Amino acid sequence: MSTVVVTGSGGLIGSQSVHFFAGLGFNIVGIDNDMRAVFFGESASTSWNSQLLSEQYGDRYQHKNIDIRDRTAIEALFKEYGADIELIIHTAAQPSHDWAASDPHTDFTVNANGTLVLLEATRQLCPEAVFIFTSTNKVYGDTPNYLPLEEQETGWEIAAGHAFHRGIDETMSIDHSKHSLFGASKVAADVLVQEYGRYFGMKTASLEVDV
Repeated sequence: MSTVVVTGSGGLIGSQSVHFFAGLGFNIVGIDNDMRAVFFGESASTSWNSQLLSEQYGDRYQHKNIDIRDRTAIEALFKEYGADIELIIHTAAQPSHDWAASDPHTDFTVNANGTLVLLEATRQLCPEAVFIFTSTNKVYGDTPNYLPLEEQETGWEIAAGHAFHRGIDETMSIDHSKHSLFGASKVAADVLVQEYGRYFGMKTASLEVDV
């Protein structure tokens, strides 16, 4: 049975991904160990959302309380589903600039090492699967702050005729800018996702989002 693996399945993007692909008839495996409660306190817990997903989709949604840094557990999970896994949507992250500065080791291991664990499990156990990573616009650091902006009726827009007028793409440099430690750990993950696609020929993609 076609399976979609969603990391950070209790969060905003993760849970909406579960709803979307469950609506298309896929079986979903959600990976979420509620680290938001660790990062931001019990009021930020996503356990309630994970419970709702389990109640709504029953056997079609399998929730796994796994830390994405746990290589043994992730590999065992991917081995269990194997080639049935058609898509991995990786939304799990440590998302705070301030929290990253207070505990750089945890920030980097979640964002960078966790991504590496997932990529390698994909390569070894379901190499034909599509791997989509939700990165962040912070990979560009503060460079976007220096773009020429023009005030329009509904807000500020990049000047017409500029190369990034219709949106910032991968040609913007990530060098010589201030990222925050959070941004740096997401850069590492972003580059890993790109490299697994180019080096191993995997079906990987990074999406820079700001929510």
